Formats: sequence, C-alpha cells, structure tokens
Amino acid sequence: SVDCSFSRGVCDWKQDADDDFDWNPADRDRGDGYYMAVPAFVGHKKDMGRLKLLLTDLKPKSSYCLIFSYRLAGERVGKLRVFLANKKTSPVWEQNKGKDERWRTGKIDIFQGAETTNSVTFESERGKGKTGEIGVDNVILISGLCPED
Repeated sequence: SVDCSFSRGVCDWKQDADDDFDWNPADRDRGDGYYMAVPAFVGHKKDMGRLKLLLTDLKPKSSYCLIFSYRLAGERVGKLRVFLANKKTSPVWEQNKGKDERWRTGKIDIFQGAETTNSVTFESERGKGKTGEIGVDNVILISGLCPED
C-alpha cells in the first residue's frame, strides 16, 4: 500500500492552477500532523478548488483501492467530488453533506485497463454556507479491490 497522507506521505500532490482557490493544510485536533481543507467562507458559491494526486507506476490491467477520510462540516458547506484522470467528465465519487461533523471513510475502486489512471482529483465546490469546512485526510492506495466494510 502507498501512504499519500499529507503529513508524511510519499505521494505527489499538486494544486490545480486553473481553479478558483487552493486547498490548505489544517492542523489535526490530536496535534499529530495535518489534513487538507477548504473553509466554507473561501470564494463564492459554485467556485471550485482542485487538489490532484499524481499516480505513477500503477500497473496496467490491475485493480487498486483508494481509501480516504473526509469531512463535510457545517450547513450547506458544498460538495466534495473525486475524479479519475481517464474519466474526467463525471465524478467517480460525490458527497454533498455530512450528517454531522465526524470524519468518514470513502473508498473508490480503480480498475486499470490498457490505459492507466495517472491522477486522482479531489474537487471541492463552495456551497451557500459561511461556516464549517470540507476536509480530506489519510489518503491510501492499496492493491486489489476495496475491502467490504
């Protein structure tokens, strides 16, 4: 498995230059490192911020599982979507509100055909809310299909 966490990860993360705002590091409550976040008040409604994970060395014709922690805290905070590079048009995962402020786990199966996925993009869309944040943490890539809960 490959640890792409932000505090000590070995992965290549890039801010998208063509979006409306950047994701920023935020300190974890426990004080052990940080996660990436977009506060609710950044930008205007419908503005987007994209954080791209560049993937190298994924084997063709293999499957992988991307596991990550996410949080949508605050009322009408916006949407969090995940896109794979070879399927740019529609998100492979989307969440638009949290039941509470807790961190949850997202899982995405990545199937490599002859054409390999070379990046995963986390996209935050600003909502109407003025409080809270959208956060992503503990991004891990493992070989094989995602485990059932």
